[in-house]
Amino acid sequence: MADQSDRQSPQPTAASPASPSTQSGEVTKVGGVTYRTADTEYFEKRQLKRAAGIFGLWGLAVGAVVSGNFSGWNFGVDFAGFGGMFIAYAILIVMYYGLIFSINEMAAAMPHTGGAYSFARAAMGPYAGFVTGLAETIEYVATTAVIVYFSSGYADAVVSQLLGVDLPKPVWWLILYTIFVALNSSGAAVSFRFAILVSIISIVILLVFSAMALFSGAFSWDSLFNIVPDAGGSAFLPHGFLPILFALPFAMWFFLGIEELPLAAEEAHNPVRDIPKAALWARFTLVVTGLLVLVLNTGVLGAETTASASEPLLDGFRAIVGDGLAAVLALFALVGLLASLQGIMFAYGRNMYSLSRAGYYPKFLSLTGRTQTPWVALIAGAVIGFCALVGVDLAGGEGGIAGAVVLNIAAWGAVVAYLMQMVSFLVLRKRFPNAKRPYKSPWGNFGAIIAAFISALIFLGFLLNPDYLPAIIAIIVIYAVMLITFWLWGRHRLILSPEEEYALSGGLDVVNLDDLVDDGEHNDKPSEGEVSPARD
Repeated sequence: MADQSDRQSPQPTAASPASPSTQSGEVTKVGGVTYRTADTEYFEKRQLKRAAGIFGLWGLAVGAVVSGNFSGWNFGVDFAGFGGMFIAYAILIVMYYGLIFSINEMAAAMPHTGGAYSFARAAMGPYAGFVTGLAETIEYVATTAVIVYFSSGYADAVVSQLLGVDLPKPVWWLILYTIFVALNSSGAAVSFRFAILVSIISIVILLVFSAMALFSGAFSWDSLFNIVPDAGGSAFLPHGFLPILFALPFAMWFFLGIEELPLAAEEAHNPVRDIPKAALWARFTLVVTGLLVLVLNTGVLGAETTASASEPLLDGFRAIVGDGLAAVLALFALVGLLASLQGIMFAYGRNMYSLSRAGYYPKFLSLTGRTQTPWVALIAGAVIGFCALVGVDLAGGEGGIAGAVVLNIAAWGAVVAYLMQMVSFLVLRKRFPNAKRPYKSPWGNFGAIIAAFISALIFLGFLLNPDYLPAIIAIIVIYAVMLITFWLWGRHRLILSPEEEYALSGGLDVVNLDDLVDDGEHNDKPSEGEVSPARD
């Protein structure tokens, strides 16, 4: 296949009618589900706009994840000590490389907004697609709620120290959700520009903190190992080997969200080329920043203090420069959390949009309106997240939110989505060997297998740890309700969206990948030849 940058093709609509050979309203029954072919007006009300090149995609991926450097990851130190958390971090690097390589291959072959849902749908059918898509909805809506929670803590600390004003947590949550729903609803171009800006600022903040930690004398190697070991433990692994398993979900916080890039496929100028390239650079960026924070933040505060800190980076700044200047620095640190708030909200909006467009969720959730953004889905996810925060806060207090419920619901949803995607990768390679694959994973089947194995380990850790029981019960209830609803109602109301068309065809003669390139001018489009698509 020719290099994508050499083609001169018109920009396609983000969602076009399923096929010229089918008529609007035509009913098709396949595998226990019923499809209807929608008319042109249906898709015209659900269009997205291409607005991102490789730099915008990099900003989206980094921005979605970078808040994990500011809060959340440190609770893994409580379970496993610094040594166990370091091992968990190394394991997660391997998992995410295998995962992202595999996802890139599927995303280049299926450049639809559906992402994980569309991969599982094509590989294993509509029920697998629904289970995987729902897992991502849970992951992204819950992750957004966690970031809102941590952001409210930082914001209140800044405002209270600088202005002497304290606001109740629910008020902060409402303010943050309102601002970022409005931002994400204002247009894809605005979202991507904001993602680039806040990602760069966040990285600068992390580098400034790292330099201050190293050159101020506040960092101490001994502080990394100041947790008193249990009987039979050591300074490196104070609680033994098993807690490494319990630390894995928190180590995920350094990377969770990078897998969202395929959800931007219909808003990228050249998804086939740019998504794999942006994922590579975002992954490298996050590995470096995560390592700096894990080592230096823990070394400044000490492992024992880090393990229970609700604002570890802000506490690290305070330890170096004192409370006064730290309040100003925390204002900048808040940018990192807001970067992820924007990026993950983008993800749940597109995830819910694609499932709604195909009929798995109520169809009104995929309406895009004048700005060509899924504003209805964005509002719906915000309402669910806000209610979850209020409910869990009333039931379990601060520790219930940060330690055992919403954060772990997000990680559990991610693990299920990861496992299903890796199985999908292996099934697609076997079932559809002749489907177009313009990018191929350099780790091949091995990468998918190792990522699936580590995902299964994390899942096992959830089952073995009683602290995760509230999250598991919550998700079981969610899945039971959603699967029953889908079986009774949703499976008879599916639409032949682009994702479903691809799945029904086995990836053949439906998607012309060469037509998925917008050759219009855009500021962050890479030069020709940056990616040489692999050939089947």
